[in-house]
Amino acid sequence: MIVNCISFAFERSSSDADMNFTPGNNNLTMTMNYRDAFVLAVGKNVTVIVLAITINYINATLVHTFNKHHIFKLNPRYILFIHLTFNDMIQLTTSISLFVFSYAFHTIYVSLCCLLILPAILTTRNTPLNLAFMAAECYIAVCIPLRYNNICTVKRTYIVIGIIWTMSSLSVLPDVFILLATEPLEFLNSRVFCSRDSVFRSPYTVKKRDVSHILFLVVVWLTLFYSYFRILFVAKAANADAKKARNTILLHGFQVLLCMTSYVRPMLSQVLTYLFPGSLASINFVMFIINQILPRFVSPIVYGLRDKTFRKYFKSYLCTVNRHPKIEGTLIN
Repeated sequence: MIVNCISFAFERSSSDADMNFTPGNNNLTMTMNYRDAFVLAVGKNVTVIVLAITINYINATLVHTFNKHHIFKLNPRYILFIHLTFNDMIQLTTSISLFVFSYAFHTIYVSLCCLLILPAILTTRNTPLNLAFMAAECYIAVCIPLRYNNICTVKRTYIVIGIIWTMSSLSVLPDVFILLATEPLEFLNSRVFCSRDSVFRSPYTVKKRDVSHILFLVVVWLTLFYSYFRILFVAKAANADAKKARNTILLHGFQVLLCMTSYVRPMLSQVLTYLFPGSLASINFVMFIINQILPRFVSPIVYGLRDKTFRKYFKSYLCTVNRHPKIEGTLIN
């Protein structure tokens, strides 16, 4: 899933003609190839680290803005959004760490790999569920506004967050139990390339994972489609708030679509490898950017820039920490 997008393979250029080179020329060619591979590897790591630091800085500013103003803590929409933001920070940090470790160490102990993989998998599962509940909140606010305050309370919002983590945990923790039950103790002390497939190797785990992927996919997309089309009908009445909510659902759908590409990554990688043979490392790098980084870049756009209230304070805190403006503005739907 996440860590499967990480590849340590270096692309090498070679041909049968290299066999005819003299030893000196052959060594020179190999040295140049390894140097190019090293430069490429450093470039990839610098790229993902810079992107991660930038996104996490923006997300940390969003969290800081939320904590500084009490009005945000009373709105279920902002609570769900900040939970998504904090979840993205954990996911991005763990996945980037795995990416860098794969280049720096190639193999690590299975026990250490599990400690890195589990939070990465959990937070990746949380993202589409969180977006589905945010879409449902938009639907309630637009389509049944008179019951909004009764349905969407702060207490129920935190219960929803607990449900999100419970559902994700129930889909991941069985993998750990299967690992402990089927693998010998020596395996936990061995070194492997840190990926989900290399750690959770049981065929039962693979089948369970495929079933849970399909279940999550169906539930999330049904929620998004239902919320979008119900809001779309309300938006025809030229309600400005409904139109904003419709656009927000579309952005949620785009974000979920990026996240869901991890579910079809193996098949997509096979197709791309067939079309571009010899470019496996580049394909895995692009898939990693699309699956793990781009979805985390969408969240600040949806609320940090589009929401009038949040944008005002977010911009002030993004540039300086000492400004504390008064709150005013309206919430978007």
